[in-house]
Amino acid sequence: MTDQPTSRPLRVLAAMSGGVDSAVAAARAVEAGHDVTGVHLALSANPRSFRSGARGCCTLEDARDARRAADVVGIPFYVWDMAERFREDVVEDFVAEYRAGRTPNPCLRCNEKIKFAALLDKALALGFDAVCTGHYATVRRGPDGRRELHRAADAAKDQSYVLGVLDERQLAHALFPLGDTRATKDEVRAEAERRGLAVARKPDSHDVCFIADGDTRGFLARHLGSAEGDIVDEEGHRIGTHQGAHGFTVGQRRGLHIGRPAPDGKPRYVLDISPVTNTVTVGPAEALDVVGLTAVRPRWCGAAPTGTGRYGAQLRAHGAEVPVSAEAVDGELRVRFDRPVRGVAPGQAVVLYDGTRVVGSATIAGTERARGAAERTAAR
Repeated sequence: MTDQPTSRPLRVLAAMSGGVDSAVAAARAVEAGHDVTGVHLALSANPRSFRSGARGCCTLEDARDARRAADVVGIPFYVWDMAERFREDVVEDFVAEYRAGRTPNPCLRCNEKIKFAALLDKALALGFDAVCTGHYATVRRGPDGRRELHRAADAAKDQSYVLGVLDERQLAHALFPLGDTRATKDEVRAEAERRGLAVARKPDSHDVCFIADGDTRGFLARHLGSAEGDIVDEEGHRIGTHQGAHGFTVGQRRGLHIGRPAPDGKPRYVLDISPVTNTVTVGPAEALDVVGLTAVRPRWCGAAPTGTGRYGAQLRAHGAEVPVSAEAVDGELRVRFDRPVRGVAPGQAVVLYDGTRVVGSATIAGTERARGAAERTAAR
């Protein structure tokens, strides 16, 4: 494995979700000569018995699948209850962000707070050297000897965006055995079959893992309630109503239920969300063009950059990288795009890249629109 912190055998704690990627990652860690123990994180206080297709995770079925995979690989296996920590750091954060009119990414928060904080801290306290996961990314040593996070060998499967919150200390204790795999998902599944892993054909988990039915709006309504508010156009004219501003995100087109088309007949998109007035503003696609942003709570995968630099920026988990100029100033990250981009929502993460190397990540607090209207939402 190109991403192991040292060449010596390590005591490795393999986080096993019950899916194919984490099972193959654990098997590869064993094959590399490490002393591996499997652990499944119980993240739900009241887990369902079975998954529904590709939705959700952390069911009793997932725990059983992880245990069977550990048995096949031939490693000890445990289930650790982290439901309370997950609820506080991920689920409650998710709800609070939507309450404030922002659009969070719970996968980043889980990696930051659970897998590479709570889990890693416990692993180190128990004498383990590293935590192993099934993420597609790589850890390398840079010219200065520091650990660096890089994109996976296969760009189509790269997951470095959701790992951009990891700092150098966490990277020093992270193993990603799948990161240097230039294989299709079918080939990874074929490897799992060759290894005798029953999860070889199990569907991947999609959407927000703790919303098993995929109904994010319904989940938020149950936690935040319903309150009728206005949908207005850019001039502030009321053109419809909704049952809660938390059910929308910047750039959203579907589910607006406005009832009447725009004067020019073109689709309208969510431009702004005001939780204070419970108002959603909509307008044409070109009004979403963003030329700059300010992001807060930067986390650097190594030394913080100095001065203004040229980078690639990724704004969503499966988004394309776009060229930017960026500078860290007074605890904020200020980014200017070479050309306008659309659908940038406060609460999302901007991750900077220097080639394949992840420079760091920050939470978008505000954007500068090409039309000159600035949108800013306070970020915690």
